[in-house]
Amino acid sequence: MQRSAVTEKILDAKRLKGWTWKEITKKIDPKESTIYLTCGLLGQMKLKPEQAKKTAKLFGLTKLEEALLVEIPYRGSLPPGPPTDPTIYRFYELVQVYGTTWKELIHEEFGDGIMSAIDFNMTMERLPDPKGDRVKIVMTGKFLDYKRY
Repeated sequence: MQRSAVTEKILDAKRLKGWTWKEITKKIDPKESTIYLTCGLLGQMKLKPEQAKKTAKLFGLTKLEEALLVEIPYRGSLPPGPPTDPTIYRFYELVQVYGTTWKELIHEEFGDGIMSAIDFNMTMERLPDPKGDRVKIVMTGKFLDYKRY
């Protein structure tokens, strides 16, 4: 069985039940970040065994499907090339436009290394604005130095 089939089953149940990701998070693990749990349910992160057990019960998953939820996933589910979904494309556009600036400023501030997406936190909130609500995303990644050998 492919992990993507479990994701589709979860998405189908979510649609049929009319649940939001926040509601699902409260049912599975209210102490967990909605961003992280959604990422796990979509197949990009592994769940803790107790989260997988609750997910399986909530979505009517088999033991095999539950087991797939705790395996290390194959990350990077987007097809090659620019994404076609408009929301995802805007993130791609941000990297295309600001990526070199972010890289230069990170290197100037921290030196030769990278911002890790492994030891990483992210928050998202809605900011009301009379001209149209804004999306505020804060990403905090650990800086990792390149080592000389």
